[in-house]
Amino acid sequence: MMKHNFDELIDRKGTECKKWDTYADDVIPMWIADTDFKCPQPVVDAMVKRAQHGIFGYPVNVVNFEESIVNWQKKRFGWNIETDWVEYTPAVIPAIVYAMRAFTEPGDNVVIQMPAYHPFHDIIPNNGRHILGNNLILNADGSYSVDFENLEQLLSKKRTSMFLLCSPHNPVGKCFTREELTRISELCLKHNVFVVSDEIHSDIVYKGHQHIPFGSLSQAAADNCVVCVNPSKTFNIAGVRTGAAVIPNRRNHDLFYKPLEDLKAYGRTIFGTLPIEVAYNECEYYADQLLEYLTGNLEYLNKFIAERVPQIKVTPMQATYLVWLNCKALNMAPKELNKFFLEKAKVAMNEGSTFGPGGAGFMRMNIACPRSRLVEGLHRIEAAVKQL
Repeated sequence: MMKHNFDELIDRKGTECKKWDTYADDVIPMWIADTDFKCPQPVVDAMVKRAQHGIFGYPVNVVNFEESIVNWQKKRFGWNIETDWVEYTPAVIPAIVYAMRAFTEPGDNVVIQMPAYHPFHDIIPNNGRHILGNNLILNADGSYSVDFENLEQLLSKKRTSMFLLCSPHNPVGKCFTREELTRISELCLKHNVFVVSDEIHSDIVYKGHQHIPFGSLSQAAADNCVVCVNPSKTFNIAGVRTGAAVIPNRRNHDLFYKPLEDLKAYGRTIFGTLPIEVAYNECEYYADQLLEYLTGNLEYLNKFIAERVPQIKVTPMQATYLVWLNCKALNMAPKELNKFFLEKAKVAMNEGSTFGPGGAGFMRMNIACPRSRLVEGLHRIEAAVKQL
């Protein structure tokens, strides 16, 4: 088995890298959700070999791509899907937009769980739909629960036609249990609300928790959902702009394809499908080692913050490499808090209020980096807090 070096420090400055080229050179970027790890060597080798061919004409839609999705879902999550359930999409957010156009009408309500991944706040109103926020319950220990009573109230509204689930949840790092997902499915079926499940973070789930694909819950759930997947978070290939939608029901699949066809978004890219195929088919070792490394990073962060920066509380992380930090004890307004970390600590993170209700007073920190960089970032935060 190959061994990946996650401790390797790679200079990403000047590579048209959104994460690193957005801020000044003296700032450590720990914000946007890509990793600072080189992607698996088999992916690099396959891309180089394809590039050396020298001709990049229109590709034919062979089923290699679909088969790689099928294989990954089966071996990682035990979900037996079929190739004709899989539809190529240019990343996950476009897939969600196609689903909105396919299964809702302008003026309809879309339910999301707050605080919510910030692009959700844009794509719903930008497509003429209304957001209904189901606020997650912040428990005394810092974990989060679903407010099912409020959820049903929102699902039962006359123009509610879609529930957009983020599973695992970004930004709070929650991995939903089978019981929670089943209850969500039952309520959506009861009120005739279609489910779109964004499962882009499904590979990053920590010990004691298990990711369950929404479509695997039951036949009824499968017939009432689109599941969006993408290995970009796992293998650091977000820049190839490729994802997939898994749609078990044939009628739903045809409905989903119509807006994709209308927008001429069905053409695949040579350098988009290849890395996904190689990652899913040849690089399971990398996903395993990544999770082990991230577990070490999370353990280091938890210990460091508890012992040296107790003013900040770390949300109990069940999934993702995006740590949700409760900074309310610092007594700063959101813009002030963001400015403090950026200008005093010289660490760039995502400010919590951008995720909507429940986010103010929090910061989202990306710990998918070599441990030495994480250590430096934490020491900077410690020094800045001590100066308050």
